[in-house]
Amino acid sequence: MNEPVRLIDLGLVTPVRSQTVYHAVAHAMDDATPDTIILVAPLTPYVCIGYHQDLAKEVDLAYCQNHGLPVYRREVGGGAVYLDRNQVFAQWVFQRSHLPSSLEERFALYIKPLVETYQHLGINAYHRPINDIQVAGRKIGGTGAMATDTAEVMVGSLMFDFDTTTMARVLKVASEKMRDKVFQGLQDYMTTMTRELGQAPERAAVLDLYVARCSAALQRPLVAGALNEREEALAQELDERFAGEEWLTTKGGLRPRSIKIHEDVHVVEATHKAPGGLIRVTARLREGRIDDCSLSGDFTVLPASAVGALEEALIGADLQHDSLVTRLQSAYAAHQVQSPGVTPADFATAIMATIQ
Repeated sequence: MNEPVRLIDLGLVTPVRSQTVYHAVAHAMDDATPDTIILVAPLTPYVCIGYHQDLAKEVDLAYCQNHGLPVYRREVGGGAVYLDRNQVFAQWVFQRSHLPSSLEERFALYIKPLVETYQHLGINAYHRPINDIQVAGRKIGGTGAMATDTAEVMVGSLMFDFDTTTMARVLKVASEKMRDKVFQGLQDYMTTMTRELGQAPERAAVLDLYVARCSAALQRPLVAGALNEREEALAQELDERFAGEEWLTTKGGLRPRSIKIHEDVHVVEATHKAPGGLIRVTARLREGRIDDCSLSGDFTVLPASAVGALEEALIGADLQHDSLVTRLQSAYAAHQVQSPGVTPADFATAIMATIQ
């Protein structure tokens, strides 16, 4: 196939339009609609939640309202995210038959020009299947997908910079300790062009690179275009719908038990009621092992340094109850830990609850 792909570069638009534009193109698509790539960034910051998320459980609405951050729900899955003009969204809306039938293959094709753009800039990015882009283990962009009756949609972004402080703050979490873990996880396991290069590259040059890599990956020319009247009218309807209370508060699936930093890293929290008191575990998990851990609650433990020793003993542990108990028993013996009504097995049970 050598049919041109329509390229719509919208520049900066209202926050809601940065989401509704690709929905409009997808829902308006018919047999005559060209495959389309949209480049767009929000004029002002906002928060966007995934299709299946429960707004009240995912976002600190009071914080968002107090800081003038609108919240919108997209039709693509995934988690809540803070977005601003430091990301340029790359939105593909293609006829279903014009992309690979396998989701894995579609992600690979979509991600290829993003990775090559970063690499051309001197950033050693790579595709981390199924849908992450990483640099030395740090995420520099995730991607998502949705489908309509006729269209396949792939979305992601070019990460010029990212506000990890605000991202950690807009999420609704069970405790401030968990928020601290989320923030540190974002700091440790996310990166951007600014972080990798020391400064943000010139935006127009990056987009030119990206467009050229898209053309090469698709083996098709990209031709500048615009929304047609039907797409524009539908986008305006969706602007109103996405900002409406009914769409925003529609409850989706169950709340995730963790906050995903990238494919291999999650921040989790759980509690366990032991005879000697409540144990709360806040942990960062990397590749199925404990990367960082905080233990708290209303239990009694001696000596005062014991909790720190137990936390240290858990670093690097895999998530198997018996092996956790063994590690904790060794720490108990080494530090002569006393915890009436709370055993190493209770701590292990609390930790295992984070993945159940």
